[in-house]
Amino acid sequence: MATKAQIRREQLREKLVEAAEIRIDQHGLSDLRARDLAKDAGCALGAIYNVFEDLNAIVMAVNGRTFKRLGQAVGTSFDGSEPPMQRLIVMSTAYLHFADKNTNLWRALFDLQMPNDGSVPDWYRSALKDLFSFIAEPVSELFPELDRVEMDLMTRALFSSVHGIVTLGLENRISGVPPEQIERMIAQVLSRIGNK
Repeated sequence: MATKAQIRREQLREKLVEAAEIRIDQHGLSDLRARDLAKDAGCALGAIYNVFEDLNAIVMAVNGRTFKRLGQAVGTSFDGSEPPMQRLIVMSTAYLHFADKNTNLWRALFDLQMPNDGSVPDWYRSALKDLFSFIAEPVSELFPELDRVEMDLMTRALFSSVHGIVTLGLENRISGVPPEQIERMIAQVLSRIGNK
């Protein structure tokens, strides 16, 4: 049974993650400050570091929640009866819509500076692996001749392609695509790949 101190610690942890999620969603990752989080959570600045190692650890916790929501959005976008190429297009469209509706939280997934020692938590790697598993299934149907290493590479290549189109499109860069045409561009690229 948890002690009162453990319960308070867990409650503070949850308040800090919720406060960080709100701030990232509204203002972006670059404006996240420990002092603001302490104020939002109603705690002393030093109390943050009794619960989290640093600000990055809080962002990792927020990103874990965002990955879960992204996985749900992508995973519920298809029913499995679609041909594999159509499934990839539907999932990519769900990815785009999630990124568009949750832009700052979505960006935080990729903008967070990872530790130099490479110690990325297992749950974080697992969340990314789950997202890739949605892509891997139709890819294996489209390219049954690929071995496991090549399959993983193709899965990551397709993800990177879609992610790049979405990123440039949402940033409205000159090299990007107008937002109203992002879905069409993704479908065109994926369809060409499927025609081998």
